[in-house]
Amino acid sequence: MKFNKLALTFVISTVILTACTSEEKKGDLLESGLQNEQETLVTSGLDNNSISGDQLLTQGLTESELKANAMNSLSSLGSEFSDPANLLSKQTIYFKHDSSQVQQDFIPVIAAHAQYLLQHPGQRVILEGHTDEQGSREYNIALGEQRAKSVYRLLTAQGVPNQQLDVVSYGEEKPASEGSGEASWQLNRRVEFAYQVK
Repeated sequence: MKFNKLALTFVISTVILTACTSEEKKGDLLESGLQNEQETLVTSGLDNNSISGDQLLTQGLTESELKANAMNSLSSLGSEFSDPANLLSKQTIYFKHDSSQVQQDFIPVIAAHAQYLLQHPGQRVILEGHTDEQGSREYNIALGEQRAKSVYRLLTAQGVPNQQLDVVSYGEEKPASEGSGEASWQLNRRVEFAYQVK
């Protein structure tokens, strides 16, 4: 059942992305990249290309060290990351309830990050998947991973080498909003771009 839901989500997102692209060449690149990634990525549970937030913390980094790295990372990046008029300043992709499909509004944001990564081949980014508190812990870890991998697939389809990308899922463990209810849950269903300090 989960595989069928995932396959349906993938097909729908591919159709939407292909139909909505303004340049046929980009649409072909995106579609072929997504088809290639479908064969290599597994989204039911964690694989060797992704880890859970708990695993990241047990690999030697404390949560305060992760936050410090994130702050240092933003300050070491170019001024375009702090310019609200620049799409690179948007480092959060939001999702609908129980979905890992990237919404159309966020395609240009992902494209801007793809261009940046292509222009800066030494730069790495962690795609951090998050969920709201609804669902079991295990389900939310898997859903957070699926969300991060949806962004990952769009970046690699635009030419970003997978060596520049890492996927991590925190599930419901690191909410952006502590409240309970739809207003908070909307903020928690997300993928964040966490650029690494060089």
